[in-house]
Amino acid sequence: MISLPVLQATPTSLSSPKTQFSPLHGLESCSAMAELKQYHSQIIRLGLSADNDAMGRVIKFCALSTSGDLGYALQVFERIPHPDAFIYNTIIRGYLQCQLTQNCILFYSKMLQESVAPNKFTFPSVIRACCISNAMEEGKQVHAHVIKFGFGTDGFSQNNLIHMYVNLRSLEEARRVFDKMPRRDVVSWTTLITGYSHWGFVDDAFEVFELMPERNSVSWNAMIAAYVQSDRFHEAFALFDRMRWEKVALDKFVAASMLSACTGLGALEQGEWIHTYIQKSGIELDPKLATTIIDMYCKCGCLEKAFEFFNSLPQKGISTWNCMIGGLAMHGKGEAAIELFREMGREMVAPDNITFLNILSACAHSGLVEEGRHFFHYMTEVHGIEPRTEHFGCMVDLLGRAGLLEEARKLISEMPMNPDAGVLGALVGACRIHKNTELGEQIGKKVIELEPQNSGRYVLLANLYANAGRWEDVANVRKLMNDRGVKKAPGFSMIELEGFPNSNLL
Repeated sequence: MISLPVLQATPTSLSSPKTQFSPLHGLESCSAMAELKQYHSQIIRLGLSADNDAMGRVIKFCALSTSGDLGYALQVFERIPHPDAFIYNTIIRGYLQCQLTQNCILFYSKMLQESVAPNKFTFPSVIRACCISNAMEEGKQVHAHVIKFGFGTDGFSQNNLIHMYVNLRSLEEARRVFDKMPRRDVVSWTTLITGYSHWGFVDDAFEVFELMPERNSVSWNAMIAAYVQSDRFHEAFALFDRMRWEKVALDKFVAASMLSACTGLGALEQGEWIHTYIQKSGIELDPKLATTIIDMYCKCGCLEKAFEFFNSLPQKGISTWNCMIGGLAMHGKGEAAIELFREMGREMVAPDNITFLNILSACAHSGLVEEGRHFFHYMTEVHGIEPRTEHFGCMVDLLGRAGLLEEARKLISEMPMNPDAGVLGALVGACRIHKNTELGEQIGKKVIELEPQNSGRYVLLANLYANAGRWEDVANVRKLMNDRGVKKAPGFSMIELEGFPNSNLL
């Protein structure tokens, strides 16, 4: 943490020449610290080191410019006899820009101690700092200051307070701020909607949405995204239809949310319609949207369309490559996934941990044991990526499917972290397939204790016993589920009727 400067306030004349001079004009076009320091030297020689306007411009460049130097800004600040609110605000914003949020709060406190009154530009940065730092108590004090200094009706400060409270899960406080606002803009409404949905209160979010006097694509997307993220895909589709009926233009954010809904329901026809709309309307095809389209086609079973679209992209981000490799893995196209990975290398795109997770998954689904071993070591030895729990899980799955149960168990024992239920569950599933009931029973019981409320873990062990004809043990597992109140989620199938997805419970 950067030490806060201690101000030495000494009586100094604040008078300065009123005539225009070149150093101040030069600051406006300054592009590097070396250049800035030259202008700063000229300003000092002209006797303007106590002039807040001149020093404020110097500090603004140092604290906020991408080529600036916050440390230099602090040195300049220390030599200003009576810095004003603009200068304090600039330093606070500089700290925030550097993610030094505690320093923002401390510097704001210093501002008050020096009797410099904050203005409406002070509070948004300080509130955001409290939010990022999870500083609820300090945030409440700043909220009180907003009111005390007469900015209780300032929309920008109020919106930041709502954002802070919802991020700190204080939804009642957020709603209280919202309800007291004399004028609410779309940011106020959307922030509250997003806050409710983020913490799982989707119905409350919809109530707020319905109260909105005017809605734009941002607010529509906030509500649609809330339904999608909570797996309430049918409601997302209904809201999307209503949005179209009200003739609201579809933008890239709504398109991405609805493509995710199509993915969740396997609604290929709707997904194709949205993709066509994107192409015809000229919606910006950024890497996130492109990846969502590929993901939709892959998970709706149209691997050829996904690959065709992937190849048509003039530029591909790492997430786009990862998604296509993952799609090939999902469909058991292990060798194609490896070839695409090699092409990715030829294109000089550096892989990340998700790339290797998808490659290992591809090897597991295609039974490519030697290739899997190679890539598991290659990711560390060549790219310096340490395997995570998920990577170990893929390797255990790969070895287990191939019947290499002892090697899989040895790999688990060598993990630098404790294996989770997913890793151990992969081994139990392999034990069932290869009829190693003894090892499967030993691991299966551990899995249940790791996730005692997950019905799938009980089913896995019960199936292991059933394969071995141990029906009494199957009954004991079911009794244990009943005793613990664990319910098995029903299976369901999905079909499309007239382009709209419909589910049937199995």
